[in-house]
Amino acid sequence: MFRVFRRYLPALALFFSIFAERAATQTPETGTATLRELHADGMKTIAESNLLPLIEFQIGAQVTRKDLQAAADRLVQSGLFAKVSYDFRTKVEGLTVTYHVEEAPRVPAYFDNLPWFSDGELSDAIRKQLPFYNGNLPEAGDVVDQAGEALKDLLASRGLQVTVEHQALANPLGDGTVQEFQIKGAALKIAKIEFSDPALTSSLAVQQHVSELLARPYSRMAIDLFLSEHVRPFFLQQGCLRAKLGPPEVQLTGNPNQKLPEEIPVYIPVAPGVVYHWKEVEWSGNSVLSTFTLASSLGMKPGDAANGMEIEAGWDRVREEYAHRGYLEAKVDPSARYDDQARTVSYAVKVEEGNQYKFGTMVLTGISMAAERHLREAWPIPAGESFDKTKYEEFLTKLETHPEKIFGDLPVHYENVGHWVRTDAGMGIADVLLDFK
Repeated sequence: MFRVFRRYLPALALFFSIFAERAATQTPETGTATLRELHADGMKTIAESNLLPLIEFQIGAQVTRKDLQAAADRLVQSGLFAKVSYDFRTKVEGLTVTYHVEEAPRVPAYFDNLPWFSDGELSDAIRKQLPFYNGNLPEAGDVVDQAGEALKDLLASRGLQVTVEHQALANPLGDGTVQEFQIKGAALKIAKIEFSDPALTSSLAVQQHVSELLARPYSRMAIDLFLSEHVRPFFLQQGCLRAKLGPPEVQLTGNPNQKLPEEIPVYIPVAPGVVYHWKEVEWSGNSVLSTFTLASSLGMKPGDAANGMEIEAGWDRVREEYAHRGYLEAKVDPSARYDDQARTVSYAVKVEEGNQYKFGTMVLTGISMAAERHLREAWPIPAGESFDKTKYEEFLTKLETHPEKIFGDLPVHYENVGHWVRTDAGMGIADVLLDFK
């Protein structure tokens, strides 16, 4: 008998599997059911309790299949979730629904020209509307609009009747994207910029760029770009690799309920930090180039002031050294290790050399047959040899600045040259495309 029962085990397993699947996915095609339980899985940064306001119905509500789908649509429209599906079970006491979600990427919120409030006050205003807000928002969706409305209400409480706009754009302080909030309708201009570090006040180069911001519309984005492009290099060159700049502050006096003045002063706290000296670099992942060659390309010696600008240029030279040998996709990933007591910095550098590419062919458009012959005769990389990016860039420079070195006395007329390198990793080939316009 046991053998007979065992014989039918696969069929029974299949039966119960199909039954369970149908029980889990069956939905009320018509009529309503009472919602008794609501669950969600797949959420990593948002609590399950925050789902109810987004779904817009409560436990005990009468819901239909259409309601459940509409709630799933609202979750997607919120911008918080990239994917949403659901299943539910019907029982005598009511309906148990589970939403399966995949959170969408979120980016930091960035407040451009709302200087009356600190970042903390602005974040608190958003958090009152969106309890799950942690400083990050989706790049698009209903919750971004709701965050904008929360900021608009905060500004209105101070008598500012303005429009709040938002857009996802490149992070001015680093890599990635930010969700920028900006107000329209306030004529705010920068009256002056002061630093906590007097060295910046006495720097002619820094002050020259400060003058470019004065009397212009107040924009934290513009100020942060100024700090990144002109102030940070000032400290990096001195070895202050961990200087802290900002955030910019607007120091206003008077009745906080008054409207913002048209001209506002900006104060930027600066902490230069320790001046570091170069200690050493450790390389890993390199085989094509020796450690000696890599160190020579970097050009730093132990005890030297750790000039951050020179260090960054050194990593670029290492990448160029690989590209010179046809390794067009080599990656150089430095990781700094600071010793604040000794005031030294060391780097552990991971190298991914990638494929070596050889020159394949060249496609030319926009020039005559005679000009094409001259160009191909002047091209410096023979087919089948490693693609030397240095020679390629030198050739482009000749086309732009000294075309007579390529075309001789042949009359050739063009304003610019579009240029692309098309790589085929599987074949290890790099083709060049030049478009004369």
